Amino acid sequence: MKPLEIKRELEKRLQQPQRRISYDRDEQKLRIDDINVNKGVTLSISKLAAKWSEKKETAIDEAVHYVESALQAMATPFTLKGNEKAIFPVLRSTSFTTLSGDGKELLFEEHTAETRVYYAIDRGTTFTLLTREIVESEQLDPAKIKEMAMFNLRSLKTEAKKDVVAGNTYYFINTNDGYDASKILNEQLLKQYAKTAEGELALAVPHQDVLIIADIVNETGYDVLGQMVFSFFTNGRTPITALPFIYENDKFEPVFILAQRKPKQ
Repeated sequence: MKPLEIKRELEKRLQQPQRRISYDRDEQKLRIDDINVNKGVTLSISKLAAKWSEKKETAIDEAVHYVESALQAMATPFTLKGNEKAIFPVLRSTSFTTLSGDGKELLFEEHTAETRVYYAIDRGTTFTLLTREIVESEQLDPAKIKEMAMFNLRSLKTEAKKDVVAGNTYYFINTNDGYDASKILNEQLLKQYAKTAEGELALAVPHQDVLIIADIVNETGYDVLGQMVFSFFTNGRTPITALPFIYENDKFEPVFILAQRKPKQ
């Protein structure tokens, strides 16, 4: 299916009287706004076309579900007080916007040179990123919001699938709860893997729905990890970074910086 065919299919399935749909031909982006709340969602048609080549109709179905869930959440009022257990950290790339759709500053903090941490309230099928205005309007302390988010993160499932390639062990946390990449912020989890690692511990968050943890013991391990992360990055619904990190002394360092430190096979 060509990009314009995908655009037409999305327009057909998402068109409703209370919505305004516009298309940026140069950027190949489709914008769907709910005119009642003056908020909306933007889809990259070029990225969706790449996913369609692999997932076919499933890629379209996922995009429609994402838009419907997001627009529904935008139109539904919420409060933070009384819903503290639904607040979670959300990992995004540093290229991700720091403003909400209506121009309000989002609540966030820097994580690494590649990643940034935002905060959100879980709405069931989707989540809403918190703005500083929302937090202040409910007279809540941003530091307290962050503390609650990290506490709630530790309650999420962290079961991992395991794969071994050329002596290197790879673990994939992919529970599809919307916060798998955010689990890189779970210090207890990382220390657990660091304690049992036989080589260098590498981490990757190529997209929102996966955390890759790798125990690297030889050069082949880095090559496999690099290819793996790039594949996940290009196929993920919400890409974060294709750059893996080495986790050492509670800090993250990009793998390419440590290239000369790779152990010889």
